[in-house]
Amino acid sequence: MRSLRSYFFTTLLRVVVKRQTPGAVPLEKHRQQFVGMMARLHKPQPGVTCQAGELGGVAGEWSHLDAYDGQRTLLYFHGGGYILGSAEAYRDLSGRLAVAAQANVFAADYRLAPEHLFPAALEDAMACYRALIAEGIPPESITIGGDSAGGGLALATLIALRDAQDPLPAAAICLSPWSDLTASGASLVSNAKPDPMLTPAALEFMAEKYIGADSDVDRADPRLSPCLGDLSGLPPMLVQVGSGEILIDDSRRVVDKITASGGTATLEVWDGMPHVWQMFAPLVPEGPQAIAKLGEFIRAQTPD
Repeated sequence: MRSLRSYFFTTLLRVVVKRQTPGAVPLEKHRQQFVGMMARLHKPQPGVTCQAGELGGVAGEWSHLDAYDGQRTLLYFHGGGYILGSAEAYRDLSGRLAVAAQANVFAADYRLAPEHLFPAALEDAMACYRALIAEGIPPESITIGGDSAGGGLALATLIALRDAQDPLPAAAICLSPWSDLTASGASLVSNAKPDPMLTPAALEFMAEKYIGADSDVDRADPRLSPCLGDLSGLPPMLVQVGSGEILIDDSRRVVDKITASGGTATLEVWDGMPHVWQMFAPLVPEGPQAIAKLGEFIRAQTPD
């Protein structure tokens, strides 16, 4: 049963976040506000050490399990519509994922738009993964994951790695992935009112910033909209999404395509949960519950 806290929280999101006009706050200020908000929520996890690092020339932060000496690694790409978000803002989630998965987590600070347009984020994601392999972490010990835009980036990275014939990771996790920048999902209309956080206008604003308003790049390119591409041959995947999200069809279509191609993908639809509620684990009990499921999945797919 859905928690009372989640009802209060989604109401707050509807008032504070959903009513914001895209672009009304200067981007740099928006970025700072986001980091500040998430810093106030951060609860350091016992036995986890946060440390600055880099992979393939891409900066980020490691969440290391102090008592863990294995190779299980989660490469994580944060959300934020490709225009905001950072490893620093995701310390709480990274630490919780490290504990749940019994893994070391690297949260990548991939380049953000509009300073760095597509495909900069994808290039950084590929560099991070290849650096892990070059450093001796076996692919069977690696999980790739992300939320929102980071979930779409994780999917695009898997497609690009497959097409380049790189060894693929053992598993993938996607939290409310934004996997279709063409905005063709029916839930953008059907869930426009129920979604307490996102609006089609906000997605369009972020897409233009990432691609470039005057760009002639085809938004159906799988590197931008992986759910429209070939999803065969990908590793086992767990996708979590809230039932009222405008992006629920982005999740459904990803899972349907993978399973139709003979792959393994599981879709968890959480009743009434807002976009990437796992980030708000300190506030709603469904956050830790979902993270525990993610950790269980990662542990089942990767060796100790």
